[in-house]
Amino acid sequence: LLEQDRWGNWVINKQYNAAMLAEALCKLEGFTYAPSDTLYWQHGHSTERDFIYVTTATLTHEQLQQLSDEVGSERTLLVLCGAFRGGEYPNLTLKKIPRQVLSRCEWGHDDYSLQVENLPKAPEKTRQESMFD
Repeated sequence: LLEQDRWGNWVINKQYNAAMLAEALCKLEGFTYAPSDTLYWQHGHSTERDFIYVTTATLTHEQLQQLSDEVGSERTLLVLCGAFRGGEYPNLTLKKIPRQVLSRCEWGHDDYSLQVENLPKAPEKTRQESMFD
């Protein structure tokens, strides 16, 4: 998750990806990062029945209801997401991904676009009128 820059300072790795985001948020929330091979929503756990799910998506009421149904009444799930729309679910705790973490990641780009800013115009060079000016 961290790498040293050319001056030896620890900075967030430029190759930050979804798995690294899930791992970082597990650590921030006190969970053990242990993604499940069978359940997409199990990115980690804090106990045998308490799990964490990390997604940058905006979750709808229908998606949250489906998650709640899959988690069941015997387990709980901390859901960290970009945003959410929904009601109360007794087995789900909903939180937005902290902005300072999410701002380090770029998601959903398939065109490899770069942020380009216009530079100020260079001052025009004055024309020399004669050889001795």
